[in-house]
Amino acid sequence: MHWSDKIAEKIISRNPNKEEYVCAAGISPSGSVHIGNFRDIATSLFVAKALERKGKKAKLLFSWDEYDRVRKIPVNVAKVRDDMEKYIGVSYADTPNPFDTEEKSYAEYFEKEFEASIEKFGIKMEYRYQAQMNKSGKYKDYVIEALRKRGEIFNILDSFRTQDAQEGEREAYYPVSIYCPECHRDTTKILGLSEDCTRADYICKCGYKGEHDFTKDYNCKLAWKVDWPMRWKYEQVDFEPGGKDHASPGGSYDTSKVIAKKIFDYDAPVFQGYEFIGIKGSTGKMSGSSGLNLTPSTLLSIYQPEVILWLYAKSEPNKAFDFCFDDGILRQYFEFDRQYNSYLDGSADEYIKDIMNSCLMFDEKIRTVPMSHLVQLGSIVDFNPDMLETVFEKIGTPYKYEDFKERLGLAEYWLENCSPENVNKLCPVRNWPVYNELNEQEKAAVKMLYEYLSGNDYTLEDLNKELYEIPKRIYGYDVENLKALQGTFFKDVYKLLLNKEKGPRLYLFLYAIEKDRFLSLLDFSTPITEEETKVLTAPEEVEEEEKPAVEYGEPDEVAPVAEEISIDTFRTIDLRVCRVLKCAEIRKSHSCYKITLFDGIKERVIVSSIKQYYKPEELIGRKIIVVANLQPTRFVGVKSEGMLLAGTNNACGCQVVFVDDIIPEGTRIC
Repeated sequence: MHWSDKIAEKIISRNPNKEEYVCAAGISPSGSVHIGNFRDIATSLFVAKALERKGKKAKLLFSWDEYDRVRKIPVNVAKVRDDMEKYIGVSYADTPNPFDTEEKSYAEYFEKEFEASIEKFGIKMEYRYQAQMNKSGKYKDYVIEALRKRGEIFNILDSFRTQDAQEGEREAYYPVSIYCPECHRDTTKILGLSEDCTRADYICKCGYKGEHDFTKDYNCKLAWKVDWPMRWKYEQVDFEPGGKDHASPGGSYDTSKVIAKKIFDYDAPVFQGYEFIGIKGSTGKMSGSSGLNLTPSTLLSIYQPEVILWLYAKSEPNKAFDFCFDDGILRQYFEFDRQYNSYLDGSADEYIKDIMNSCLMFDEKIRTVPMSHLVQLGSIVDFNPDMLETVFEKIGTPYKYEDFKERLGLAEYWLENCSPENVNKLCPVRNWPVYNELNEQEKAAVKMLYEYLSGNDYTLEDLNKELYEIPKRIYGYDVENLKALQGTFFKDVYKLLLNKEKGPRLYLFLYAIEKDRFLSLLDFSTPITEEETKVLTAPEEVEEEEKPAVEYGEPDEVAPVAEEISIDTFRTIDLRVCRVLKCAEIRKSHSCYKITLFDGIKERVIVSSIKQYYKPEELIGRKIIVVANLQPTRFVGVKSEGMLLAGTNNACGCQVVFVDDIIPEGTRIC
């Protein structure tokens, strides 16, 4: 049974006669929606579809938490407009759109960006815009109810804290923030509340003082752990997933679950925590200066929407998986095609059927032309559809453009932007430097291949057999290391044709490509030409300056042990495991990186002078140890919230302390 069906059964058992079940998801439009956030939607989508498979009616409800306050400004936004910091504390819906587009607000810009990508998946959702919901007064009765029960709410929140409440803290607690009508920030403080909890006197940090009438003034919002359960009640939510930070014991869900029942008299929906998503491989041109974020739209440049949903569907929510920007994507396509084809021909088991029923959103049949073929052969013919049709015809797989048109652009984009080193381009002239390094037997093998290819027509099977026969004729049929010699022969041919040691399957490649495009590259019967000399001696273009090799010396003298400290002193240092999410160079800094981490609770940024020792791709996705409670300070214009642990010695330079990936983010080191 698929994991979504298990959740669906649990939902039905709680309320078997409900007319329509509500599966919810929600994201704050703080910036471009990341692929990790997309798991919120995918998880609810699959549960909704599982309910429908069981004959139930279900809807997918998506909430834009646009009435949340702006907490920080993303890098791509700051680059466009450098005064956005002044809107911190204002709601996303009331912050202006920093981009030169038609959207009226910051929130609307990122909402429209994401909603456009959702359409490409074929996902139908009912949207809730929380600024509109709050400002229209739809929640006013719940806000007043929360104010009347603020003491109970404080007690619930306090029961989940590890520190004791301070004197007077309970009396001063109000579960609502008021947006100031003057500066539009939530930097207000309630000074007093009327006996019926409908009016409050407040003051803002900007100096504005006023009275707020909760029965008609709606520029206010409940605190997160109160707002969440309030919306469960309002929307009658039956299921909602959340990241593992919300799912942790004593986390947001556990707290909100109690508030839902005791304050709003509503049983919290079935909840499913989910793991975060990893990225495997370098993103090449998709990172750094290109400004492309790892959003669903970005993934749709290399993945078909069904394959993205399939990756989410086949992985249980509490299991991590990777999107691949390296050649792992080819294996993912292969596995998807295998399962999809078994689903079509009826040989799939029930679990595979459930996966496919979850991820297939369109009625059109998917053409499972192997992505590996499109990548390997497409680059040889410059992704020309007509030439590719001819290639497929010659190798006995007569795919037409209609069959591979959807995947062809994805293959080309992935190859050129994520894996340029795997682009197969024929050498412009004969590769004399490689040929001159061959011994006489190796040269004889190349000549024999040239003569065979220059001769009469041959079948694909004949060519494949001949490629293995040539080394036997050169070295003898009984030679001991025949397989190694055959492997060397294949490498020699690849280097002479592509200037690399491997490429598409050689027999397919030589059979598929027109002879006049490559045959001359194997003919060394005439001397090197002047034109070839110019090409071969021309300086290579260097896209990126290589870092100089670092020379290390003898180990430093071992320092004496520092002065003893008590265990209580040590415990004041918060050493915790963090995952590296991003690593970017800092303009005008020769040694520092700006590293974005997830510390188990939130994202944080640290600045570290390790640029000499690591490339960004060597850090992204790894887990490190960080001093999390170090007082923030600014380095090279960036606020740093901690310090990573590393060993520095003359014998090794600076070496970051990495920890095993099995250790969850936020784990204390003690």
